[in-house]
Amino acid sequence: MNRREFINRIGTSTAGLILAKSTWAQNNAREAKRPNILFIMTDQQSAGMMSCTGNKWLRTPAMDRLAASGIRFERAYACNPVCVPSRFSLQTALMPSAIGMGRNEDSAQSRVTDAMIHNSLGNLFKNAGYDTVYGGKVHLPKRMNDIQALGYRMLTNDSRRELADKCAEFIKGEHSKPFILFASFINPHDICYMAINDFNRSNGGSAAENIDSRTCEAVLEPARKSGKVEAFVAEHCPPLPENHEIPSDEPECITTKYTQDCPFREWARRNWTETQWRLHRWAYCRLTEMVDAEIGKLLDAVEQAGLLDNTLIVFTSDHGDMDSAHKLEHKSVLYEEAVCIPFIMSYKNIIPKGRIDGSHFVSNGLDLLPTFCDYANIKAPQGLPGRSLRPLVEGKSVSNWRDHIIVESQNGRMVRTDRYKYCLYDSGRNPEQLTDLKNDPGEMRNLASNPAHKATLKEHRRLLKEWTSNIGDTIAAKYV
Repeated sequence: MNRREFINRIGTSTAGLILAKSTWAQNNAREAKRPNILFIMTDQQSAGMMSCTGNKWLRTPAMDRLAASGIRFERAYACNPVCVPSRFSLQTALMPSAIGMGRNEDSAQSRVTDAMIHNSLGNLFKNAGYDTVYGGKVHLPKRMNDIQALGYRMLTNDSRRELADKCAEFIKGEHSKPFILFASFINPHDICYMAINDFNRSNGGSAAENIDSRTCEAVLEPARKSGKVEAFVAEHCPPLPENHEIPSDEPECITTKYTQDCPFREWARRNWTETQWRLHRWAYCRLTEMVDAEIGKLLDAVEQAGLLDNTLIVFTSDHGDMDSAHKLEHKSVLYEEAVCIPFIMSYKNIIPKGRIDGSHFVSNGLDLLPTFCDYANIKAPQGLPGRSLRPLVEGKSVSNWRDHIIVESQNGRMVRTDRYKYCLYDSGRNPEQLTDLKNDPGEMRNLASNPAHKATLKEHRRLLKEWTSNIGDTIAAKYV
């Protein structure tokens, strides 16, 4: 090889290295613009169950810390206030009625299509090159219950401390590409078992034998073993809420198809004393604090791994809990305590810190998938009813944001506008419920039969009928 050939070969090799390095840099830059996404979800947590909302009966430093680092929405709603329908929406950005689902028991016969699975959150991100990871509670419609078919790899089935530890370990590990981590915690859902177990004991039975029940019983043990439960409650437990009583003109359907359908719910509503209701509220706080500590491990891991600058963190819940309002516990009904959920977004240097949005309506089930796709530069499926929250949370001008929001439930539908809330149930006396939330935030007075509110009632009927038609809600179409 002569000198000229040697120089030419070296030049060609060098040019190749420069081109390769440039391509690598471009790819890295492209990847850097696609943030990691950490999605944290609790189960059965109402919007007000955080100390950053002014709730003085619990301490949630992790949730408060996240809220301080980003934006917290006060008008965020679940698509349906029960587990399976809500979780279906979170994975698909579709209303549960799209598969004929109104409650958990509809899971087996729900009409989940191949297209819904293909266009689900996990598969969209997996096909776009993300590392898609899931941990904790699943509880999806039967045809979607295999989380791997939805594009995720399972980190752990545990939804408690092991989930927190496994997620922290994953976050602090090596990452060759951006990730989306779906961390699905169980609590404060264990509160369900206070009423269930009390009802069982009232009928000569015993507490349920599962980890959820045992956790709830362990939380209640200090009070029950104090020997003076009334004194314990008087000293430690939250007072009854102002809307504890049952409204005189409450839709009859709430009794016939919600509480009587689950005997323990009707039993608690008719038999629990003030002491039991207040103890329930106290236990709900403790279980929320328990999951807050687990969430704190994930937030610490993001910071310790140096990923804060490139990680979008979102926190919400699948639905709320009635927390003794209207003498109800559990969820399912369309009262605010069950349908309004926490919703926080944080992204360092992208989303302004410490903001509280009390005016815009957010549907966590409809808006999350479009939002995540927007941040990850992934094309979202066409025709979805939700919208990306990105311009809203980044403080940009947003035109034509929704001025009302719809929530479904097993036997009813809800429309929430700026001031009013309209609920329509499929049967029974007083099927319509109209509430002025400005003057009656506890939903104690039904204005549906009040002539002074005839025009407001008519407008909300129109909004619901229009939505039902546009969304193809064949279930509600029978009674709207």
